[in-house]
Amino acid sequence: MNKGDLVEKVAKDCDLSKAAAEKALDSVLAAITDAVAAGDKVTLIGFGTFSVTERAAREGRNPQTGKKIKIAARKVVKFKAGSKLADAAK
Repeated sequence: MNKGDLVEKVAKDCDLSKAAAEKALDSVLAAITDAVAAGDKVTLIGFGTFSVTERAAREGRNPQTGKKIKIAARKVVKFKAGSKLADAAK
């Protein structure tokens, strides 16, 4: 399922126009993005939790040459599935 499919599903289920459904979906995604960018945790009960974590600097290898390289520390976004989402995938 891609964004267009999701917009169609929301529009159908909520009896909205596709434009209104897309605007609502964009708003939700923007709110999640803004919160994660600010370092906040976003928890959607039953669905999952988006959070930011620090990945430490480490040493890696170039797979073509085998030469060691340094990989810098950085922040990454994590998603942990909630119970309802995890159960649905079983």
